[in-house]
Order: sequence, then C-alpha cells, then structure tokens
Amino acid sequence: MIIEHRKPSLYMRFCRFLLRLLGWKTIMHIPKTKKFIVVGAWHTSNYDFVIAVLAAGAMGLPLRFIGKQALLDGKLGWLMKHLGIIGVDRSKRNNFVNQIAEKFKNSEELIIVVPAEGTRSKVEYWKTGFYYMALAANVPIAFGTIDTVKHEIGIYGWFLPTGNREKDLQKVIDYYKDKRGVKPQNQAEIKFKPEPAEELSQTNAGSIKIPEIKAKEVKKVG
Repeated sequence: MIIEHRKPSLYMRFCRFLLRLLGWKTIMHIPKTKKFIVVGAWHTSNYDFVIAVLAAGAMGLPLRFIGKQALLDGKLGWLMKHLGIIGVDRSKRNNFVNQIAEKFKNSEELIIVVPAEGTRSKVEYWKTGFYYMALAANVPIAFGTIDTVKHEIGIYGWFLPTGNREKDLQKVIDYYKDKRGVKPQNQAEIKFKPEPAEELSQTNAGSIKIPEIKAKEVKKVG
C-alpha cells in the first residue's frame, strides 16, 4: 500500500493541521498491504476516538471500527458507516472471529482498529480478539499508537502472527510497555489472560519478525 506517497488531499492536510494545533505529531510506519488489524492503545479516554479519526484522516487511511450491527440498522446508521463502523453479530460468540475473517476475505481493502483493553478503564487483562482475528484472516497486526510521552499518534510498526501465542503477544507487550495514554491513571500492567493457543484452520501464517524501527523509517506527517 503506497499510502506514504499519496499526494495529500485537502482533507488530509486539514486533519494534519488540526493535530498540529492540538500538539500531536502523526507517525506512519505501516504494512505494505491493504489488509491488516491495528491494535489501538492506549485507550484511556473518550478523547482517543476523536484524535484517532483525525490521525486516520491525516494518514489517508480508511480505518474501520467494529460495532454492533444494531448501530448500523438504526436511524443513525448512515453516520456510523461514515465514521467507519462495521457491524457484526455479537450474539454469535463462537463465530465472532470467523465473521471478521470473512470480511477480510471478501474485501479488497480493510483496516480494522481493535482496542486491546476493550474499555477506557483500567483492566487486569488485555483482550486477545485482535490476535485471533489477524491469525484467522492471515493479516499483519500493526501497532496503533497514542503516546503522550512523545505526543505521537499513528501507526508505528507491525508483525505477522505466527500462531505461537506467547511469543506473538510478547511482541505486543514489549511495544506498548513504555507508551503512555491520555489518562495514564487508567493504565495497568499489560497482561493477557492465560489460555491455550487456538488452532485455526484458516491460518497458514509464517514467521515474520517485527521490522526494526529507526527514525529514518518513520514518516512524521504532522
């Protein structure tokens, strides 16, 4: 995906201007593919969604967010679609990962943001849904960043899940452990609830290391 080289549209320039006005730098180090999962962290405030939408606009990325199908079927469904919400049937718990994998299969371009904490409050464990979705769809997992230490927002690196749950999730822990959200008091130690790795028939992912991230590799667009 040659998004880094797209000529900035008026909307992209406007979003970059607003982020600079708010004191944020936009970083963009993304997979060269049109399909991937973005871990959204840290998610500690309502403000996160606002600046995430601005960052998506600044990068020219069509980010999507998972929501209940009822949101799209309601009177404000048009607005939900405009904001990037894609609907899923959450009542089918055992089929949730497959629903997302199917959406990836049937899409030419799909980038889904999944908040790993699942809530703005402090949690004991991060959710692993993003991991199994990427594994089933055989797509990369990218690191969506809201970091008040460097005041940076965007996407900063990625990896392709191998199916080795412990090693793969350790990459996520290593990346986010020194990042700070808008309300760091809502952050806790990053932990994933112990559970056996699931065997997903859809997966044939090979082992790919996280690209080494150097300053020259990261494009700051704001």
